[in-house]
Amino acid sequence: MKLALGVTGGVAAYKAAELVRRLQNEKLDVQVVMTRAAQEFITPLTFAALTGQKVITDIFATAGSGPANVESAIEHIAVAQRIDLLLVAPATADILGKFAHGIAEDFLSTLYLATKAPVVVAPAMNVNMWEHPATQQNLTALRARGVHVVDPDEGYLACGMTGAGRLAATESIVKKVCEVLGLRHDFTGQTVLVTAGPTCESLDPVRFLTNRSSGKMGYALAEAAHRRGARVILVSGPTDLKIPQGVDWVPVRSTEQMQRSVLERAREANVAIMAAAVSDFRPAAEQDKKIKRGDGTFTLELEPTPDILAELGREKGNRILVGFAAETNNVAENARGKLLRKAADMIVANDVTQAGAGFDTDTNIVTLFLRDGRELALPQLNKFDVANRILDQVLDIQKHSK
Repeated sequence: MKLALGVTGGVAAYKAAELVRRLQNEKLDVQVVMTRAAQEFITPLTFAALTGQKVITDIFATAGSGPANVESAIEHIAVAQRIDLLLVAPATADILGKFAHGIAEDFLSTLYLATKAPVVVAPAMNVNMWEHPATQQNLTALRARGVHVVDPDEGYLACGMTGAGRLAATESIVKKVCEVLGLRHDFTGQTVLVTAGPTCESLDPVRFLTNRSSGKMGYALAEAAHRRGARVILVSGPTDLKIPQGVDWVPVRSTEQMQRSVLERAREANVAIMAAAVSDFRPAAEQDKKIKRGDGTFTLELEPTPDILAELGREKGNRILVGFAAETNNVAENARGKLLRKAADMIVANDVTQAGAGFDTDTNIVTLFLRDGRELALPQLNKFDVANRILDQVLDIQKHSK
């Protein structure tokens, strides 16, 4: 996983060197971005030596770095797209103000506007600056946009004053980064089997039946489980998604292929999460030649596909089994029925007609239906956060089943 560490101009900038080491201990690839003021307190060479990577100090090519070109001109976009998180530590009052008001005048402030990755800031400044209404209003605005703030510690400050404003302890900052990224290590030693995406059922050599699933929810689950220490087996139908790093990816196309792969790998898994939108029907007979347009209507005979979740339910053993229910009506009734019929431990249900919860979105609105009768309704969250909430509940089920 790649993280951009923004270092701004404050006395606490020297602490960012130790922060780099602690982030590397969490197996994070750190790209350092320094403001001009930060270079007055610590040199880019220090971070280059620690990270083994170029330290970005300007949005334009600088003296000695070669002539400006297209690559250097759009480097902030490239970095924004490849990072998993932006951390700014120390974050001065100046950079907080720029972030809050959308001012992009250097690489770091431009990177903040260009990235869709989560953002963590660890402020450090004089106590009066920290308590000033302008600073607090900027922080309120940033928190409202989803920026995670690691509040400064209280104590003796470099300016000689005492109070809040000292950069938070390195451990606190790293803990927040790991929390945001889902690096909890609470699935270490477990194997999680996840299915994702649609399945495709061939009608003839050029046509097939499928559904609108993008696979985003299943891939988020695979990524979240891997970040939390699990060995992950991802059985995926066709998608355009990037394969999560470190997972055992098994590509399939049809429901029958998914069934075969899941049953082969299920014996390895402590947890099976069936997030794929499996086609419920397939053509009764696949044509070996393209079906030509005729003068009249065409009747297509369908037959049911294998019920993978039900098969796993019949052979569940001690494995935790999670199913999904994408519904358009009677969500709760259908989810409870599926929970019982499939012998699952949990059904994750959503109304796909609801804005922010349908196919090919980056968010989801789900309710978790549990065997003990509980129903846990989650607010609209991005799919990675939904994945972590599902995994949290899996751990709770395991805890109470011992």
